[in-house]
Amino acid sequence: MDLLSATDWLRHRPGLTYPFAVAAVVFTFLLRVAAGDYLSGFPFLSFLPAVLIASFIGGAGPGVVAAILSGFVVQQFFVEPHDIFWPVTFGQWIGLSTFVVNAFIIVGLMQAIVISHGRQAHLRGELNDFNRKLEETVAQRTGELKREMAEHASAQAQVRQLQKMETIGQLTGGVAHDFNNMLAIIVGSLDLAQRRLNGKEDPRLLNSIQSARDGAQRAAVLTARLLAFSRQQPLAPEIIDANKLVGGMSELLRRMLGEQIRIEAVLAGGLWPTFADLSQLENAILNLSVNARDAMPDGGHLTIETANTELDDRYARMHQEVEAGQYVMISITDTGIGMSPEVLERAFDPFYTTKGPGKGTGLGLSQVYGYVKQSRGHIKIYSEIDRGTTVKIYLPRHVGSGDARFSAPSMTPIPQGSIEDTILVVEDDESVREMTAESLRELGYSVLQAAGGPEALDILQNERVDLIFTDIVMPQMNGRQLADAVMDKWPEIRILYTTGYTRNAIVHNGVLDHGVSLLAKPFSLEQLAHKVREVLNSKPPAEQG
Repeated sequence: MDLLSATDWLRHRPGLTYPFAVAAVVFTFLLRVAAGDYLSGFPFLSFLPAVLIASFIGGAGPGVVAAILSGFVVQQFFVEPHDIFWPVTFGQWIGLSTFVVNAFIIVGLMQAIVISHGRQAHLRGELNDFNRKLEETVAQRTGELKREMAEHASAQAQVRQLQKMETIGQLTGGVAHDFNNMLAIIVGSLDLAQRRLNGKEDPRLLNSIQSARDGAQRAAVLTARLLAFSRQQPLAPEIIDANKLVGGMSELLRRMLGEQIRIEAVLAGGLWPTFADLSQLENAILNLSVNARDAMPDGGHLTIETANTELDDRYARMHQEVEAGQYVMISITDTGIGMSPEVLERAFDPFYTTKGPGKGTGLGLSQVYGYVKQSRGHIKIYSEIDRGTTVKIYLPRHVGSGDARFSAPSMTPIPQGSIEDTILVVEDDESVREMTAESLRELGYSVLQAAGGPEALDILQNERVDLIFTDIVMPQMNGRQLADAVMDKWPEIRILYTTGYTRNAIVHNGVLDHGVSLLAKPFSLEQLAHKVREVLNSKPPAEQG
């Protein structure tokens, strides 16, 4: 630190600098008196150091005071005749004038030095502030770059995961149609066989049919889960009150999960409605609850919570396929064993499971994932080893009017058909067509058959038909094209579609087109009976539009 900087604190205190200037003059006076005749020829010169010191310490004001006081002291005590205020000779005037000029030159120079030093200190302070702000800016930007790099890496991981799941989804969708056609034959034939038993057969025959039927149904569920994961299942969304849904499922979950699992529902007040497929949402909650139970083999606490939430732009940038906006959240939290980071990374992969053989297919979470994504929602898992798991489902908020449902209707007894109702079955697969026609006859309907769209149109020229039960994926003319042609010419005929897998014909963005009725393959005799009766009792397509 330089001498000017060291005395800055004194320079900015006038109450000290002026007394210091006086003291410097007094001290010089005493030294001059002590020197006696040694400095008798230089009465004014000996006081210039006092002016210099006073100007250095205090600046111009104390310097001027020191100069005036020094001139007075010299004139009074060291210039003859003594005790005379003004010089009396020309030489004395020359000496006093020279002292005053030199003193004021010293004061002016020191003042310039002090001002220059102050400016330099000010510039140095500004430079230090600039450097500090620059360092803060660099540190802040470095932190932002690190966060952006982390977000970019997370986004890339999300893209890779989505690409992998998209590839798997395309593979599953490619085989689903043929597989479901085969299952439709098996399930339908077993239903007919079981219905036609008269009770006189060997009891083992009924058990064998039931076992085969259960196996076929499990295979159908497996295919449905694969289609759900690949986001290729047709959804029928509706307005849902998630609070009432969770509240209505609580008793069912208690019976299903057992007494060792304590269930708590935390329902948000003023919860927004959402727009999603009700039955699939129920299945998602059941799947996640069963997974939670399996993660708590010794019992534990299961919490189902609802909330209104908003996913902002930053969150959307970090999670691909997430659209920023308002969502209804349903979270399921357990106090189980949790998941390691390695397991968490593969949690949504189909057929991946940490359960033992025969205890899980590895499709539960992947089915929920596909359903949520197809519903334009988001799903996130938070988990730590030995601290439990939370799965959060985000479904888009529904804005608009309409009554919200919270529970799917229960199935009523199988309705019987009437011989007066004629159904035209249109199916390119002969085995599936024969089985479907036989099932409808078993239910009491009159049945006609066509192997494709052109043949169906020829039959309609000569026969009265109440309902067309048509496959969607067919050569030459698909089911939707057939239905459009029928509605143009015979608007009173009702249309019921069936398919094992379809894309874009009656489903757009994963949602069934308005006014479309669909019975997915494979279907049981009971499902066929209910759906056909529902469509026959509804308004014709022309009136629905």
